[in-house]
This record gives sequence, C-alpha cells and structure tokens, in this order.
Amino acid sequence: MTQDAVVTKVLPNGMAEVVVSRGTACGSNCGNCESCVFQNEIKAFAKNTVHAKPGEKVVIESLSSRIFGAAFIVYIVPMLVFIIGYIVAASCGLSEGMSVLCSFLAFCVAVAFIVVYQRRSKRKNPIKFEITRLR
Repeated sequence: MTQDAVVTKVLPNGMAEVVVSRGTACGSNCGNCESCVFQNEIKAFAKNTVHAKPGEKVVIESLSSRIFGAAFIVYIVPMLVFIIGYIVAASCGLSEGMSVLCSFLAFCVAVAFIVVYQRRSKRKNPIKFEITRLR
C-alpha cells in the first residue's frame, strides 16, 4: 500500500518522521462542512532509504497484508461475533429479544478484546513504513 506524505524530521537512525493526510468519506474538503471530528493528519515513522529531507514530498509504502489484516480484525470480526452470538443464543432456545441481547453483549466483549489486542500489537509489532521515492 502506498501513500503520499511529507517529511517533517530526519532522525539519526536512518528513519524519518512523516505526515500523511487522511482522506475522508466526504472527499477531504473539510473547509466546506467542518463536521470532521478526526485529526486529518497522521504522523508516522518511515525508513528513509532515499535520504529525503524535511519538507520534501515522498511516497511511503507498507505491507498491504498488515493493513488488510488490521482492517479485517477491526471491522469484520465484531460483526461475525455478533451474528454467531445471535445464532448460538437462538439455538439454545432463548427468545428473540434475549438472543439480540446476547449477540450485543458478545459484540461488546469482542470489541473490548480487539481494542486490547490492537494496542498490544501496535506496541510489539507496529506497521512499518518505508520511503520509496521522492514526489
């Protein structure tokens, strides 16, 4: 996966701090609606193999499998747990309301586990970026 970024700092260990602009679902034109509550720039560290200098626009690359894996865990797994929770509760003979409640509780537990897992995973094995070329 490649993204455009701007180098903000060059670090002595062959790394660089880069800023990546985050796109939004509304087309990244936040000046019009001002409804975005998210930070539109993300700081990351990238291996500086092209010796980019602060202020230069660059292209950074990361393993797509890591990005897609994280997206799967965050977006798909909770929905699967929700559906499985409903099916298990219904097969145990619970009423529809209780089945929905059980599936919601399973969803909440799954989200809590995923948050803890993602935070630990981010510290132990963060997604690695590399500057591949100047823009």
